[in-house]
Amino acid sequence: MTSTTHTTHTTLRAEGFSCPSCVQKIEKQVGRLPGVAKVEVKFASSRVEVDHDPTVSSVDDLVAAVDKAGYKSVPSAF
Repeated sequence: MTSTTHTTHTTLRAEGFSCPSCVQKIEKQVGRLPGVAKVEVKFASSRVEVDHDPTVSSVDDLVAAVDKAGYKSVPSAF
């Protein structure tokens, strides 16, 4: 049986968060998006790692969700 779900791993570089509660805010906001399977914010390196279905939630959607949480982010190659 084949699945039609395609999950990709996207890393965003975020800026402007300075405390652990900021991490929770970002994870909650991004995690609300449809197609998002996992969100993990790396506080020390300012990375937001997201496993998501790009046909449901695009990288632009992820960036917009971080923005909605009150922080800026950009897609990162690493």
